[in-house]
Amino acid sequence: MEYAELKSELRIKVQEKIDFGKDFSDQEVEETIDEVLLEQEGLAICPVEIRRKLKKELFDSLRRLDILQIFVEDNSVTEIMINGKDHIFVEQDGRLRKLDVCFESVEKLQDVIQQIVSGCNRVVNEASPIVDARLPNGARVNIVMNPVALNGPIVTIRRFPDKPITMEKLLQKDSLSVEAAEFLEKLVKAKYNIFISGGTGSGKTTFLNVLSHFIQVDERVITIEDSAELQLQGLTNLVRLETRNSNVEGCREITVRELIRSSLRMRPDRIIVGEVRGAEAIDMLQCLNTGHDGSMSTGHANSARDMLARLENMVLMGMELPLAAIRQQIASGVDIVVHLGRLRDKSRRVMEIVEILGCENNEIKMNPLFLFEELGEDSEGKIVGRLQRKGRLLRENKLKAAGLS
Repeated sequence: MEYAELKSELRIKVQEKIDFGKDFSDQEVEETIDEVLLEQEGLAICPVEIRRKLKKELFDSLRRLDILQIFVEDNSVTEIMINGKDHIFVEQDGRLRKLDVCFESVEKLQDVIQQIVSGCNRVVNEASPIVDARLPNGARVNIVMNPVALNGPIVTIRRFPDKPITMEKLLQKDSLSVEAAEFLEKLVKAKYNIFISGGTGSGKTTFLNVLSHFIQVDERVITIEDSAELQLQGLTNLVRLETRNSNVEGCREITVRELIRSSLRMRPDRIIVGEVRGAEAIDMLQCLNTGHDGSMSTGHANSARDMLARLENMVLMGMELPLAAIRQQIASGVDIVVHLGRLRDKSRRVMEIVEILGCENNEIKMNPLFLFEELGEDSEGKIVGRLQRKGRLLRENKLKAAGLS
């Protein structure tokens, strides 16, 4: 009997022994699997490794994420992409590859999807075919179902490291220079408002987590996210807020905009918005301009200058304001823009650190502080370059107020 057929037959036998009328614990499921394996003819003479593998895969298919579980648990895997039941790709150590495994049926993939969304109180179906969710380990999940997805259910899982990356690790990977790291540490401690921009997969969330390590432990910090994925460490007075989708049971949608407005009544020292992508940009700017110094957020853009232009567009999504007023709000609220990039060798680097000086003649003035300069490639094809200092900080009022020079 083929391995896949054997596993399918064993799973049916396990399911027959499980009473779905009551809530079985993981231990009871494992004991049931052991019982079925002992009863199966021919398995007693199989190698221990085969029996152990069968037990794990049966348990994963019944209680976890089936064939995905092994990759969710693998620290070297950063992204899992499912394009229907037959096409599964993973990004591992910076390289994308297709797996030689697949789901046994579309129904099994849909079962896994429902297990994911139910774990974080979300709903996905034909009436609401797009949803953002998360796994218990903090991995971010995006799901697109029929009728929007034409080649079957589409699932994209962004997996974050089990141990949050520190500034020391970024320095080891040459993501930025020691001088820039020390400079950013001072800016965070002095409560400069910092906006992190970059493309998809450039490491914006990771970098925001790293900067949060420099926040004083006694500060009250409120995080606001579409799907909770920030891993802020060492903060005792931390409030985590997450949006909610509407559903057929009558629960109304709770947006990032509402959470930002509500957070202002929670006496925050800092507000951290995981990502700004729409009309909530105006509420974020209101936070930055109403005394909540040290706040941070991220956004998608191709450069620091483009990020400011995108902020203008996002503000206009939520409110009709003169462009001059929007630019004044941005220039007053945002102190620093850190732009990240993912280079052709798959490395993630800080490409520029820019100071926002203000608004003159209806234009936002920018002062480049650090810029990445590419010097070439080494023998292994890795890009050689360095984040070079280009200028000095001109608005030092917050540094002086914090006693940092």
